Amino acid sequence: MSSDAVDETHENARQEVIAVDADDNEEGLVNRLDAHTGDGVRHRAFTALLFDENDRILLAQRAANKRLWDTHWDGTVASHPVEGQTQVEATEERLEEELGVDPSQYQNLRVTDRFEYKRYYENAGLEWEVCAVLQATLHDTSLEPNPEEVDGLMWVPYERLREHPEYYRQLRLCPWFEIAMRRDEER
Repeated sequence: MSSDAVDETHENARQEVIAVDADDNEEGLVNRLDAHTGDGVRHRAFTALLFDENDRILLAQRAANKRLWDTHWDGTVASHPVEGQTQVEATEERLEEELGVDPSQYQNLRVTDRFEYKRYYENAGLEWEVCAVLQATLHDTSLEPNPEEVDGLMWVPYERLREHPEYYRQLRLCPWFEIAMRRDEER
């Protein structure tokens, strides 16, 4: 489906994502809106999980203006790297843009996993991503959330969330975060 048929005025129609094969090898660039509508296009993405020194994870509620999974709770940040950008560089950029967190506040930002998934969201579109998972520990938990990106923040005991997700059902977690958490062998 062409982005012209969806909504060429949407900001995503002016951006590109990196199309990839199942092994995360680049296959070119694709319009971001096209990648998330119709049958979608598999593309590169990341989700970053930030922890404090007490092993609590910082969850961020996606802003209500998001086209997909609006108001759902996510791992700390999630997005798509742009052409020529590493997953770590893209994560550093999003942490600063969404939460006002700069690299001096955390250490050991690293890729810990990668998985492919495809999920549809209501009648609005889908995610079909090869998603890298990055983790780091925040030593300075000062945050300045961007209201265009984030509607809420919450520190949650990570092991409790992993072992008892039913306690947090009311949060409506993003699917990529749920997958990343289930697969997590780092903690």
